[in-house]
Amino acid sequence: MNLITLLLRASRKILTLAAFIGLLSGVSTAGLLVTINATFNNSSQQVTLIWSFISLCLIKFLTNIISKYLLINLTEKAIVELRLTLSERILAAPLYHLEILGKHRLLATLTDDVLAISRIVYIIPTLCIDITIVASCLLYLFWLSSTIFFLVLLSLLLGIISYQQVAHKANSFFTLARQQEDKLFKHFQSLTEGTKELKLHKERRQIFLKQELRETAQLSRRNNVVGMTIFAVAASWGNSLFFVVVGLVIFALPTFQTIPTHILSGYALTILYLLSPLDYIMSAIPTFSKATVALKNIDALKLSLFARCYESNLMIWEQADNFCHSLEFVGITHTYYQESEDTAFTLGSIDLTVSGGEIVFIVGGNGSGKSTLLKLIAGLYIPESGKIYFNGKLVTAENQDWFRQHFSAVFSDFYLFDNFLNIGKNIAGEQIKNYLVKLKLDKKVKIKNGILSTTLLSQGQRKRLALLTAYLEDRPIYVFDEWAADQDPIFKNIFYTQILPELKKQGKTVIVVTHDDQYFYLSDRIVKFDYGKVENIYTCLIPSEKNLV
Repeated sequence: MNLITLLLRASRKILTLAAFIGLLSGVSTAGLLVTINATFNNSSQQVTLIWSFISLCLIKFLTNIISKYLLINLTEKAIVELRLTLSERILAAPLYHLEILGKHRLLATLTDDVLAISRIVYIIPTLCIDITIVASCLLYLFWLSSTIFFLVLLSLLLGIISYQQVAHKANSFFTLARQQEDKLFKHFQSLTEGTKELKLHKERRQIFLKQELRETAQLSRRNNVVGMTIFAVAASWGNSLFFVVVGLVIFALPTFQTIPTHILSGYALTILYLLSPLDYIMSAIPTFSKATVALKNIDALKLSLFARCYESNLMIWEQADNFCHSLEFVGITHTYYQESEDTAFTLGSIDLTVSGGEIVFIVGGNGSGKSTLLKLIAGLYIPESGKIYFNGKLVTAENQDWFRQHFSAVFSDFYLFDNFLNIGKNIAGEQIKNYLVKLKLDKKVKIKNGILSTTLLSQGQRKRLALLTAYLEDRPIYVFDEWAADQDPIFKNIFYTQILPELKKQGKTVIVVTHDDQYFYLSDRIVKFDYGKVENIYTCLIPSEKNLV
C-alpha cells in the first residue's frame, strides 16, 4: 500500500475533485506569470492585463483554499480509517500471535507510524498544487521557446535522477531508524512498568538509562540525522542546478543566438518562481519517505495479522444463547516456546468435560500450564489439534468468536475498564451500588452514568471491581485465574463461600485456577495439572480429604 492508494481508499471522488481544483490553481499561477511578463513587454493592453491579473488572483485564492480543504479532510479521514482498520485487525487476530509480536511493537505502530503518516496532512495539499504549478510553468516555458525548454528540462531531469540516487540511500537510514523505534518503545514499556524496580536498584537503573535506553535513542537519532542530511545535500544541489540554468539562459545563450528580450525575461522570471515550489517539493520528500516506511511497516503488520485471522462473524450472539449445558474438550493441544528457552512447551492432550452449574478448580505448580489452559477453555487460544464441543456443537474457526461470548473472565493480567456501559447490558445504578457495598468499595468508587469515578486503587480492590464487571455481564461460564491471590482473608472467604456458590446456584459454570487448598472442598471437581498434562481429577472432595491434592 502507498500513500495514493491510502487516499483512494478513503474517497476516489474527493481525490479526483481535489486534484482537478489543484490543477486550476496551478494553471492560474502560470497564468499570473504570463500576465506579469506580458505587462513588462506590452503596455498597450494595460486594462485587459489588469483585469486578467485580478481574475487570476481570485481564481488562485479560491482554488487554493478549496483544494487544500478537500485534501486535508480526505487525508484525515484516511488516517482515522487506517487507525480503526488496524485496531480491528489487532482485535481479530489470535491472542497468541499478538503476544509474540509484543505490546511495544503494536503501540509503536498505532502511535509512531500513524503519526508519521499524519505529518503529511498539511503537506499533501500544498504539494499537489506545487506540482501543478511546476507542470504549468514548464508548459509556459515550452510555449516561449522549445529550445530553451529542453535545456531546462534536461537540467530538471538531471536533478531528479541525482536526487533519486541519494534518496534511496536516505530511505535505508529511515528504515533503520524505524527499527530502532520498536526497541525504543520496548524500553519505554520497561520504564513505565518497571519504575519501582528501577528505583530500588541503582546499578540496574544506571545501566538501563545510560546504556540500553540512551544507546537505542542515539542510534535512532543518528540514522534520522544521516537520512535528513542526505536529503538536505540533494536539495541544495537541486537549487544550485537551477541557478546554473538561469545563468546559462541569461548570459551564455545570447552569445550564440539572438533571443528576444520578452523570452529571456519570461524564462528568468519563471525559473526563479519555480525555485519556491520545487524547494517545497524537495523538502517534503523526507517526510514522505518516513511516511512510506511507516506505511510499509503498518501494511506488513496488517498482512501478518490478516494471515492469522481465523475468525468471522458468521454467527451472531443472541441472548437466547446465554446458557451452558456442557463444555467438552477432546484431545486439545497447544505448543509454544517459553521465554528464554529453546525447547517447546506442549500443553495436552487434554480430555475434559465440564457440565453446566459445575464448579471446577484447576490446581498445579507454577509454569504447569494452568493459565494457558484457561485461555484455551475461553477460546482465546486456538488449539493446534483436538476438538471443542459447546452444548454439543463443534467449535470451529467460523463460530470461534460466538463461542467466546459465553465467557466472563478475570485473568491474572486483567485490564479494568472504567465504563460499565460497554458490557452490553443495562444495569441499574442501585444494583451496582449494592454490589459495591458488598465488596466494600462504595467508599472508594462512585458510579455516574455508568462510569467509574476512579480505577486508581490497590491491586486487590481493582480485582474486586473486575469481579463486579464479570458478575454483571451475566455470562453462562465464569473463569477466574487466581483471583483470590491478592485478597485479604475476609474477601478470599467471601469469594469462595459466597460468590462461587451464588454463581453455581444461578446455574453458572465456574472454572477457577487456585492454590487455596483450604477451600478445595467447595468445588465439584479438582483438575490437577503438572507440566501441561492432567495428572489427576478428584471429585466431590470434603475438607478432610483435601490433603490428597
